[in-house]
Amino acid sequence: MSTRIRIATRGSELALWQANHVRDALRAAHAGLEVELVIVTTEGDRIQDRPLHEVGGKGLFTKGIEERLAAGEAELAVHSMKDLPALMSDAFVIAATPERVDPRDALCGPAGVLLADLPAGTRVGTGSLRRAALVARENPRVTVAPLRGNVPTRLRKVEHGELDAVILAAAGLVRLGLADRITEWIPTDRFCPSPAQGILALQCRNDDARTRELAGVLDHAPTALRAAAERSFLRRLEAGCTVPMGCFAEHTDAGELHVTGMVIGAGGRPYFRAAKVGAPGDAVQLGVDVAQTLLDMGAGVVLGTDG
Repeated sequence: MSTRIRIATRGSELALWQANHVRDALRAAHAGLEVELVIVTTEGDRIQDRPLHEVGGKGLFTKGIEERLAAGEAELAVHSMKDLPALMSDAFVIAATPERVDPRDALCGPAGVLLADLPAGTRVGTGSLRRAALVARENPRVTVAPLRGNVPTRLRKVEHGELDAVILAAAGLVRLGLADRITEWIPTDRFCPSPAQGILALQCRNDDARTRELAGVLDHAPTALRAAAERSFLRRLEAGCTVPMGCFAEHTDAGELHVTGMVIGAGGRPYFRAAKVGAPGDAVQLGVDVAQTLLDMGAGVVLGTDG
């Protein structure tokens, strides 16, 4: 058996941190394993002048990496799972889902600032339709500005005065050692996260049993169940980054799985929210049921599937 594995990854600071984290974990789990990084520039990295929902959505960050897997130029890919489209080609499989990092959204701005207290005209940057809609719902006085670029680039927009604050995923800031830039950790009951936010996906070819076995030791079963619920919600709604929606699953103290889903209009209205609780083994069905409940409530008017 070969003692080498190649990991395909984007070249951003956060993507490289994630790939190196997986590399180190694989080396620790498998003595003598050589791990090489294969840096891939995706369409999402190349196109920086337009919002993602205008140029193709989540697949822009994953297609180029999957092409490397298919061509045999890498055995494993490390993705932010929220970047994976709801439907994945049968040629690939998620070999492992490591333990989730903080799923919350985070406000980064002047010290002590809170989103609800920002005065009229404050410029808040985000590249997410979901976050933009939730900002408009919570504080309609502020001005939401489109934002692209990696995490440090987005933070520099505040440092240089181009924006007053930005909203980012807390997980990325934590992973990069930038948690001290967070002025408000926004609770999930106020900002329902993007499906699989804070979760990594270790992807390989479906027919690559060796890589599936090597990566499988990094799987965290509770996180895998939460991801399964959130991604089944996404698939049922047939939604991606073109619709302001969120889903978040967490285990209760009683050991059940609590799944919350949300669909919101671009300006913060209308707002649909539903939740289900059930056995962790029913994670996929729970996600589907929450999505169906939202559709029954009328969320199709936002999704563009109503009438």
